[in-house]
Amino acid sequence: MFVDQVKISVKAGKGGDGMVAFRREKYVPNGGPAGGDGGKGGSVILKVDEGLRTLMDFRYHRMFKAQPGQNGMIKGMFGRGADDLYISVPEGTTVYDADTDEVLGDLIEANQELVVAKGGRGGRGNMRFASAKNPAPEIAENGEPGVERNLRLELKVLADVGLVGFPSVGKSTLLSVVTSAKPKIAQYHFTTLVPNLGMVRLDDGRDFVMADLPGLIEGASNGVGLGIQFLRHIERTRVILHLVDMSGMEGRDPFDDYQKINAELATYDETLLDRPQIVVASKMDMPDAAANLAEFKEKLMQDETLKQIPEVMEISSLTHQGLDALVKRTAEILEQTPKFATLAQRKQEQQAALYKFEDKQEEPDFILTRDADATWILSGEKLEKLFKMTNLEHDESLMRFARQLRAMGVDDALRARGAKAGDMVKIKDFVFEFVE
Repeated sequence: MFVDQVKISVKAGKGGDGMVAFRREKYVPNGGPAGGDGGKGGSVILKVDEGLRTLMDFRYHRMFKAQPGQNGMIKGMFGRGADDLYISVPEGTTVYDADTDEVLGDLIEANQELVVAKGGRGGRGNMRFASAKNPAPEIAENGEPGVERNLRLELKVLADVGLVGFPSVGKSTLLSVVTSAKPKIAQYHFTTLVPNLGMVRLDDGRDFVMADLPGLIEGASNGVGLGIQFLRHIERTRVILHLVDMSGMEGRDPFDDYQKINAELATYDETLLDRPQIVVASKMDMPDAAANLAEFKEKLMQDETLKQIPEVMEISSLTHQGLDALVKRTAEILEQTPKFATLAQRKQEQQAALYKFEDKQEEPDFILTRDADATWILSGEKLEKLFKMTNLEHDESLMRFARQLRAMGVDDALRARGAKAGDMVKIKDFVFEFVE
């Protein structure tokens, strides 16, 4: 089964907790603190695997969790860092943050890697907190939480040439004749349900990858038919072969078909029409094909909406008429055509420019609210991360956390909101009393 879009959840490993320990060895006076740091948590990394062609593996495995780092130990021994978790994806996978729709990366090269969730750093042991004022601290940090996020993976096939057109215009037949691909071919619409790839090899040694995309129909860019599912696959192509059925057997106007398909491409991504496009007049072995082609060319010349008149080439996949000329001309255009940026790549560039040139409003260190039973609620990403890294088992660690809250302005904010001594304050599941 061909799967080209999935959602998964990833969670990096938490850093190991720091240790509170002291040297207690015979004949060693003033041993001092000896608690080691925790190890780093494992990160979640996507890596391109050339052997994969679909996202099928993610249909039944959607949760990925890296291992946490080892806790610090006595005698100043550090915890072992956890191994990173590698997830294999096919070439052409675009990665989005499913919650914010941010483009995280575009994986198009063999063995390319993308860190999608970074592991937390290890917490510091009490060795790190020794000072002249406090030579024997009972302070240690818990490990930093690992990044957790939801991802959307989209596969866009890597092809140089894309075949587009209405159903049953001969795309699959053309692919089967000029390549060794074996797409399904039948006398009914939407025979092709998944993109098919084939390698075209010329006698002079040149070659390129051709993709047969499932048939588009009017309204595909708005979700009609199968088109919306596969329009994304044309984004990476550099040359478009637009097949138009000249036989007239379907009872449609070839020029009307041509305009409708171009309209769908422009609605999905207007830059698609800036790519080199060859109009391939197919089924020229049929009786009325020549007359229909002449009428098509006349309408094409009179169309004032076109930026330039596209090249028209006649073929018959059944008799092999014009196929050699078509593949040679396609190879020539490919040699002169650079790669085009996909929608995701352009979006990523816009995001980078936005972050660089606009003043991004910083999130507050904490948010103060009050619930129905008059308990003050403290929240916020920075404050909650600080809380998670506080070791609540030692009084000195709690006192350090209290000083950190005071430095963040929590005490002043509580007083400004009318908090009094004895009021209850809650951070996640931890409740304490406000003291003036």
